[in-house]
Amino acid sequence: MTVVDPDHLEAKHKEARRAVWFTRINKADAWFSVLGLAWVTPLLKAAAGDNPRGQMRDVWRLLGVPLLSIAIFLMLWAALAPRVVTSLGAIPGPVAVWDQAKELNADAIDKRQKAAVFYDRLDQRNARLIEAGRADEVKQIAYTGAPSYYDQIWTSIKTVFFGFLVASVIAIPLGIAAGLSPTANAALNPLIQIFKPVSPLAWLPIVTMVVSAVYATNDGMFSKSFLVSAITVTLCSLWPTLINTALGVASIDRDLISVSRVLKMSPYAKITKLVLPSALPLIFTGLRLSLGVGWMVLIAAEMLAQNPGLGKFVWDEFQNGSSQSLARIIVAVLTIGIIGFLLDRVMFAMQSFFTFSAQR
Repeated sequence: MTVVDPDHLEAKHKEARRAVWFTRINKADAWFSVLGLAWVTPLLKAAAGDNPRGQMRDVWRLLGVPLLSIAIFLMLWAALAPRVVTSLGAIPGPVAVWDQAKELNADAIDKRQKAAVFYDRLDQRNARLIEAGRADEVKQIAYTGAPSYYDQIWTSIKTVFFGFLVASVIAIPLGIAAGLSPTANAALNPLIQIFKPVSPLAWLPIVTMVVSAVYATNDGMFSKSFLVSAITVTLCSLWPTLINTALGVASIDRDLISVSRVLKMSPYAKITKLVLPSALPLIFTGLRLSLGVGWMVLIAAEMLAQNPGLGKFVWDEFQNGSSQSLARIIVAVLTIGIIGFLLDRVMFAMQSFFTFSAQR
């Protein structure tokens, strides 16, 4: 008769549960990295008993060191800023900038409430006119108050995504054509080399004049200022995607192309089943670069053309010259940087999602 040791069985079950737990942690690690939370993985592993001392070293490297560098930056900023005196006074430190950020938030809330009151009164007026049988006098009037800081942020984000999407729609097909066909590559390469280095400041006057000539009124779906900024973003941001797409397609294993010919695949099937999956990593690299370029170009275009958005906010504060202007400009600079970082993380998350899906 064989006697089963209960402690041995419990140890085996515990080890099996531990293996399952580590498998789940390793699967989640890819997504933690995408979200910028790579430090969570060593914490979970340490909690599960996997070399806690070594895992804490990883937490320090992934979380402690970045937080320490930010703290050192803030301390140096606070110590050195008062020593730099401009025509508007000393450079504001972190505390003054934070105070202005809170003021901009309070101002945005106040403007949102005023807009809500305006639309409530307008709805009440229209309701009274309808009840009185004067429906022909009903009007839909847009609130004309000054845009809040959040409105300007949202305007810039909408503009950059519109320009980026238009650039992607143009660049990806052209890149595929250039990667598959030496003739198409020879035709596109001179144009790429000529127009890729052109500054957005050179494109902006041309775009402004063309839009003003073609878009005679401002009654369409988009305003002139929006189109000018978005088209400028498109013209400057399509090149990284086009170049990387062409490079990715041209790097596909020639054997795969030969197989597509043997199987007599249609051009659509060839592109969707072979070309795009193989070139996807480089295409997404180009998209990430294009979105970053587009965001930088947009801020410059908004400043130069005085189009609504964060760039105009920075320029208006610079022209304003009040005692709070420097702090507000720094708030805008930090906002631009944080949004740029988040846009890159969004594209990286999309790239990782499609890559993981392809691997699965």
